[in-house]
Amino acid sequence: QVRLVESGGGLVLPGGSLRLSCGASGLTFANAAMAWFRQFPGKRREFVAAIGGSGRSTRVLESVKDRFRITRDNARSTVYLQMNNLKPEDTALYFCGAELNVRDVPNFDGYNYWGQGTQVTVSS
Repeated sequence: QVRLVESGGGLVLPGGSLRLSCGASGLTFANAAMAWFRQFPGKRREFVAAIGGSGRSTRVLESVKDRFRITRDNARSTVYLQMNNLKPEDTALYFCGAELNVRDVPNFDGYNYWGQGTQVTVSS
């Protein structure tokens, strides 16, 4: 079975940084597009960033592209989201998603599997 486990969330001051990690198992990791989504209370999950299987192509939400970076380590079956200069409006539940057996494209949608989420709270 596919399992995704996020970690690295927490409470951080405005301007601080966090690195989220998502470890994956039960899939051929290098053949999966991986993504980060976030969910605000009362809202649907929104796309944040995605990375293709090779790690050579990424897409990042326009409003965070200068502050967030997605990377992956296929040897460790792990995808990361480095978040810098965090703002209160970044506060959300962050989810890792996987889309299996796709072309080497960082898709905006179509993710089939999800982790449990990790909470990021930015507050003074």
